Amino acid sequence: MPVVSPETLIGLQQRADYVRNLCILAHVDHGKTSLTDSLIATNGIISPKSAGKVRYLDSRPDEQLRGITMESSAISLYFSMLRRSNGEDSPSQQQEYLINLIDSPGHIDFSSEVSTASRLCDGAVVLVDAVEGVCSQTVTVLRQTWIEHLKPLLVINKMDRLITELKMSPGEAYIHLSRLLEQVNAVVGSFSLGERMEEDLKWREKMEERVAAGASKATERAEKETSSANKDSNTENGDNLASGNTIMDFEEKDDDENIYFAPEKNNVIFSSAIDGWAFTVRQFAGLYEKKLNIKRATLEKVLWGDYYLDPKTKRVLGKKHLKGRAVKPMFVQLVLETVWAVYEATIGRGDGKGDPAMTTKILSSLSINLPPYILRSKDTRTILTSIFAAWLPLSTAVLVSVIEYIPSPPVAQAARFPSIIDASPGGEHVDSNIREAVTSFRSQKSEPIVAYVSKMVAIPESQLPQNKRRAGHMSSEEAREMARKKRTEIARKQALSNEEINSNNIDGITLGLTNTTIGDEAHNGDSETAEEVEEDPEHLIGFARLYSGTLSVGDEIYVLPPKYSPANPDAHPGPSKTTITALYLMMGRSLEVLTSVPAGVVFGVAGLEGHILKSGTLCSQATGGVNLAGLTMGSPPIVRVALEPENPSDLDKMINGLKLLVQSDPAAEYEVLESGEHVIVTAGELHLERCLKDLRERFARCEIQVGEAIVPYRETIVSAAEMAPPKNKDLPRGTVIGVIASKQLAIRIRVRRLPAAVTEYIDKNSAATRRLYSERRAEEEARKTGGQAPSDSSEQEDDEGVATNGTSILSLAEFRRELEQAFQEVKAEREIWVDVINRIAAFGPRRVGPNVLIDATKDGLCRRFLQDTDHTATKSDDLPNTTTDQSPSPRDISDKITYAFQLATAQGPLCHEPMQGVAVFLEEVTYTPSPDLPHSTSENLGRMTSEVIKIIRDSIRQGFLDWSPRLLLAMYSCEIQASTEVLGRVYGVITRRRGRILSESLKEGTPFFTILSVLPVAESFGFSDEIRKRTSGAASPQLIFHGFEMLDEDPFWVPFTEEDLEDLGETADRENVAKRYMDRVRKRKGLYVTGRKLVERAEKQKTLKR
Repeated sequence: MPVVSPETLIGLQQRADYVRNLCILAHVDHGKTSLTDSLIATNGIISPKSAGKVRYLDSRPDEQLRGITMESSAISLYFSMLRRSNGEDSPSQQQEYLINLIDSPGHIDFSSEVSTASRLCDGAVVLVDAVEGVCSQTVTVLRQTWIEHLKPLLVINKMDRLITELKMSPGEAYIHLSRLLEQVNAVVGSFSLGERMEEDLKWREKMEERVAAGASKATERAEKETSSANKDSNTENGDNLASGNTIMDFEEKDDDENIYFAPEKNNVIFSSAIDGWAFTVRQFAGLYEKKLNIKRATLEKVLWGDYYLDPKTKRVLGKKHLKGRAVKPMFVQLVLETVWAVYEATIGRGDGKGDPAMTTKILSSLSINLPPYILRSKDTRTILTSIFAAWLPLSTAVLVSVIEYIPSPPVAQAARFPSIIDASPGGEHVDSNIREAVTSFRSQKSEPIVAYVSKMVAIPESQLPQNKRRAGHMSSEEAREMARKKRTEIARKQALSNEEINSNNIDGITLGLTNTTIGDEAHNGDSETAEEVEEDPEHLIGFARLYSGTLSVGDEIYVLPPKYSPANPDAHPGPSKTTITALYLMMGRSLEVLTSVPAGVVFGVAGLEGHILKSGTLCSQATGGVNLAGLTMGSPPIVRVALEPENPSDLDKMINGLKLLVQSDPAAEYEVLESGEHVIVTAGELHLERCLKDLRERFARCEIQVGEAIVPYRETIVSAAEMAPPKNKDLPRGTVIGVIASKQLAIRIRVRRLPAAVTEYIDKNSAATRRLYSERRAEEEARKTGGQAPSDSSEQEDDEGVATNGTSILSLAEFRRELEQAFQEVKAEREIWVDVINRIAAFGPRRVGPNVLIDATKDGLCRRFLQDTDHTATKSDDLPNTTTDQSPSPRDISDKITYAFQLATAQGPLCHEPMQGVAVFLEEVTYTPSPDLPHSTSENLGRMTSEVIKIIRDSIRQGFLDWSPRLLLAMYSCEIQASTEVLGRVYGVITRRRGRILSESLKEGTPFFTILSVLPVAESFGFSDEIRKRTSGAASPQLIFHGFEMLDEDPFWVPFTEEDLEDLGETADRENVAKRYMDRVRKRKGLYVTGRKLVERAEKQKTLKR
């Protein structure tokens, strides 16, 4: 097909009804990029013969080397087809379409690219491998399409593997495909069911509140009535009214039949991207319509499923009408057997030898004419692909289904965006004009502009369209300049070669030095030119989608940050104003310049550097705008490494490069630790390799040293049988009395383990505690100033919680009620946790962690965190205040106690990692004034502040160590698909790295096992490479962050019983894994490592190699 000009694509942008925006989503190695190549070949950009091999949208060298996609790329395609505009009776018309296609990665490390791509699109093509079936990332991308309300189109790819690898018959393949389709529909059904159950729970809670409110009103009316009969009747009427409201408010949703995949609905495609063919049930219905004399609409419904064709009467029969006859399903008889016959005739049954006579017969029956040179080809696969390209071309099946099934931008925005706007931060405060413009798809120049920038893409300056020369358009001046540079380069190379020949001659060296001195100016000029050529700065281009209005070059527009809320538009950081400097049409490896962009188009935008960090929203007004940047980014980044330049003078280069990298990568984060280390945080080992390569070669352009990976840990306590006796026998375990140096203040605390259910609940709802704390702080500022305090920080943290969790944040009443239920579920030592909800003073660390400070003092020194503000303020006012001008009160140090609690839980005693699941009870605070010290309240408090913080922090750590301490390891959930031959090797690698197998299941109809396991993050580095080496590439793991899991081993354990001493000796021959992890972290942080020896057996160092 001839190459489509950019002008044709730009012209189609104005016709929104003929535009389709879609992304291709799948698990890694399920054939996304190969499928995309076949679609790109329709526009003449690449040759159809090289489709699936070029991997056109994998523009990075490391993508080509590894064979996987690492960055989402967009390209605009042209497609033309005959289509009836007004029903089947109307004549067909030639219609042209613009398809904006985004190819996304399938590896779990780059799942953030999937999140950024999905918001830009209206539909998704979800690929599933016909052999491997539903994998971990398949579930992830299906969930993403459900969250974003995209219209999904299922493609069952790699159908050729059923024929060539598994050697299935058409009947076996049909059963296998049916089971695969059921698995995909089960995943989609689970999303629908979960949403239904959540809505039902909310509805029930709402109805219970209404019933309670109705009953209370009825009781009040009954008390006002004088007659008992009237009381009874009114009560009954009130109850009936309440129940009547309950029944009237119940609304049954429509049937969820439309969410499932079914071939008869034209939303399932069967394909083989590598062989270049694909088909839908509708295509075969059109092929057999005249031959079977059955209407096409009827054939579409019966070609898939338990329907059979009577060979005598040519009638379609159901399963119950077979009467025991062995008849094949219509899909097997009419579809699969034909496809299988083509493979058997061309490449044979796996031996590479086909049947030329059978091939000729198939060509005549399908009315296909192939050139003689193809039929004489010795490469049987060339004949195979040529037959399918003429009979069932992949691009036709996919693009026709996309056009007919995926909605256009006006239809999609009307269906999707009301719920998206309502779910955005401050959605109820969005300007009605903006809401109407987006949902109604108003694209006029006068309408409000709303665009979403999903990510920033780094483009070298030489690759920008204005800096690239078009082929065949060189001017005479450019030709002369190029010739001059070529002559200069040739002369320089000749001079260098002459210097090398005469290098051994002293006269030659002297002459070379003389020549260098004489031609110093010219030589310096050439070197400066070379340096300028080598320097190719990166420019950041926004990857965006316009939802309303028309955006043109030179327009001034507001950039709304991800934490923006229309409820408080003046909060910091607020909207910033910028000017659009350039607009681009995304064409995969290249860009085309645009002057304006209408609504409904995916495009690139320049001029946003310094205004958008990772993502943001462009809006024509600063107040009442909609924030579309609150996205769920999948698994959070967890792999941290410290970086430093090899040359210290390149530190500024590295820092600037890190800032550019963070802007261009949605999942990468950069932070500077208190120790001064520059740390980059990535989603996984492969993601880290890509970031380091970009940093060295593109952004920093200097050599960088990478430190050891910084793996997160957590510290907790348990009650174990082998615990040492309490350090203070007179006090309960975990109880510590801390006294400051002046003996004026004594503090008694007790450390306990927090119940597991409570710890899990607090950790899950950290966004709620963050928002509650922000609200309390804002109210305190308002009380101090006597007015309303600005809620900038509260809004920021609130929005941050929404973006991280992707769910609505609980209110104070809901959080308190559910936390109280978690405490009530505790069975052991229930008397300790009775009414503890009213005594919680703080959460930690960072005010949101899964540790609690409980005020168990008689007078209640600390402020209650989970009580209403008015109630807390009233209670604190009623407390006896013993503060005078002469001596401070214990209540004056309550904020110091809370601060010390935050410090202690942020850095535990084992290796200064955060604590988890620890409850600190503040039991007593005693203050004894000293006559020898100054009596001024301010002087006493100032002097005691540091002592109080230090003594409370140390007391919490001592109480922590009074129990049996444990480390919580960060864990990966690992999914591996492996055949029976390499199963033992996979198990060996997992076991050697301290992993644990959770399940092993055989995929029916295939020789592959799916292994689910958990693996410590600390042991995961190099795991993927080792698996591939041990299995010769037959297995590849997918690692997803699973959470923290306890390592049930005391890092301080030493043998002390007679049996242990006899078996293990005094030095404990068995390795203490927990101590190894703890010592590794302490060594990295510069802390003292107990028992560490710098030299062992120094007298034998010389003979170690023998």
